[in-house]
Parts: sequence; structure tokens; C-alpha cells
Amino acid sequence: MTIKQEIPDIIVSRLPVYLRALQHMQNQGQQTTSSQELGERLGISAAQIRKDLSQFGEFGKQGTGYNIAFLYAKLREILKVERVWDLAIVGMGDMGHALARYSGFKDRGFRVVMVFDNDPAKIGQQAGAFTILTVADMVETIRKAGIKIAMLCVPASAAQGVANKLVEAGVKAILNYAPISLNMPKGVRVQYLDPSIGLQRMAYYLD
Repeated sequence: MTIKQEIPDIIVSRLPVYLRALQHMQNQGQQTTSSQELGERLGISAAQIRKDLSQFGEFGKQGTGYNIAFLYAKLREILKVERVWDLAIVGMGDMGHALARYSGFKDRGFRVVMVFDNDPAKIGQQAGAFTILTVADMVETIRKAGIKIAMLCVPASAAQGVANKLVEAGVKAILNYAPISLNMPKGVRVQYLDPSIGLQRMAYYLD
């Protein structure tokens, strides 16, 4: 049984947060840290951090804490981002264009390699460093490139149909910006990013 099957998703979801904090510490020249310090930075209890990390092995020593470079490297391995994953963006509206130009994927384990749209007026135009390709050829193009990850930035009405084509192309992970839940086959993971949901959640706590 693989780690992904054994470890609760809520724990996996916190690992990139730890990774980001460790990267920040490393960039500042810091060499060691503790679960207490990580917890204070992230608003997570030290006990929770120790429990999360213990799911994957022993990475620190009592009294000396964690070696930041070592823990950073191990978390990259666990998350499988010690390598670079090629990804595609579908939908070249405002969000798609912003993602195509976004430099934050660099050194995080991901690289945008192609972008798609179905608007004839956009096909062949530039989005950042990329020439916009037609969705009509998307299945064959993505399959040939062996891409396993895609970001979906299309309207909700088109999201399911485009997602189906991505699965047909061999995509196994979709980051969905469309405000709709997708019905995907087993083995295809979907992560949802809808800013309005985050805003609605925060609004609950406002006076």
C-alpha cells in the first residue's frame, strides 16, 4: 500500500505549508528549527507538526530539533516535487493569463509548458512566453507530451467537458479554478481553488 493511500489527506495538505516555511528559513540562512518554532510561524501546534512528520519517519532529534536542509529535502521527496512536473493550463481568460505569467512555480516542482483555449481569436496569440494552442488538438498534444497535471481556468459551464478531455489525454491531477465540482473517475485527483468560497468563509467571522 502506498503512502498516499495510508496517510490522511489533511496531513498531506499541511506538508506544503511546512515546506514553504522551511524554504523561507533556508533562504534566510537558518540551519536548524524546532516543531515549536515552526508551530509559532504557522499557527499550528508543535504536537501536531511532530505527529504529522512522524507519519513519514523520524526527521529530528529531541533537544536538537530539525536540520532544515535535510527536512526540506525529505518533504520534497515525500511530495514528489524533488523533480519538475510539466503542466498545462486550459482557459486563457484573466486567470489563465495570470498563471501563464506567474513565476512562483519556479523551484517549487512545476513548470508550465503549454496553454490552451477554444476562442479562435486567441489561438496563436501569446500568453506570457507561451503561444496559445487550440483545445481541438488538446487531447493528442497533452498525451504526446506525457503531461499528468493541468490547471483548469474555464467557465463553470465548460469545466466538466474540458476535464473529461484532460482525463482522456492522460491527466491524473487537475487544479480546478472553475466554481463547480467535477465528476472524475477513480485515480484522478482534483483540487479546487475558488476565491469566493474563501471570502464567504472569512465573511462569517466579520462583525
